Amino acid sequence: MATIAEHTEELGGRPVFWRQAPPSRPGAAPVLYLHGVPTSGDDWLPFLERTGGLAPDLPGFGRSGKRADGDYTMGGYAAFVDELLAHVGVDRVRLVVHDWGAAGLLWAAARPERVERLVIVNAVPLLPGYRWHLIARLWRRRGVGELLMGATSRFGLRQLSRAANAAPGPLPDAFVDRVLAQLDHGTQRAILRLYRTSPEERLAEAGTALADLRCPTLVCWGDRDPYIPPRFADAYAAALGGEAEVLHLPDAGHWPWLDRPDLVERLARFLDETAG
Repeated sequence: MATIAEHTEELGGRPVFWRQAPPSRPGAAPVLYLHGVPTSGDDWLPFLERTGGLAPDLPGFGRSGKRADGDYTMGGYAAFVDELLAHVGVDRVRLVVHDWGAAGLLWAAARPERVERLVIVNAVPLLPGYRWHLIARLWRRRGVGELLMGATSRFGLRQLSRAANAAPGPLPDAFVDRVLAQLDHGTQRAILRLYRTSPEERLAEAGTALADLRCPTLVCWGDRDPYIPPRFADAYAAALGGEAEVLHLPDAGHWPWLDRPDLVERLARFLDETAG
């Protein structure tokens, strides 16, 4: 099991928190894990223990800075990836993205030579044909989104999470409690800004360069995801420029490793294969 170190340093005039552990395969490029909404790098702890790598709290989330003037857009998060990797002195990575971690695909498509292997897990579709789910549509409405965010409670999160979890009942209490503890005003503002700057047509436009990614790829999908239909797993694989394996999990939801803990080992084996 990898020894995980925690760091908080100033990047671009804001504090950034990340966890880091040495790669499980000596000499391998580190794995860069990018989380989504509304969580943080905490999502990746079991993966870091197995593979090592880097898992930041994206700006606006977790323990990273939440400045009112932060660039909480797809492009802003892609630029953050560049900034973080330059700061830690990393050139090539094995990249894992979940949910809004998909913004990291913009960085990857612009610098495909820097990505050795890629894993896409229930990621926001940078593809044509996607329509925002109900909660996202409410967040995108000014006034309504603020009211909905302000009314967030532990009870409400538990009820909403029932749909995201394939197992009966809500997501684990520890998961719900962690999300609620980190969902302060700064994170709420970052979420609203990210969704409001990302209409569906902008998602499709952002993904037009995916064909430039030709590295070995695994697309893993919890098919009982209430936010993103499983057909987008196959659509991602088709949009990439290289061969991509698609792994559908009919018994898993939006955070599939919570329903299927064995997924940690499955992804680790793929990431640890010799880069093609």
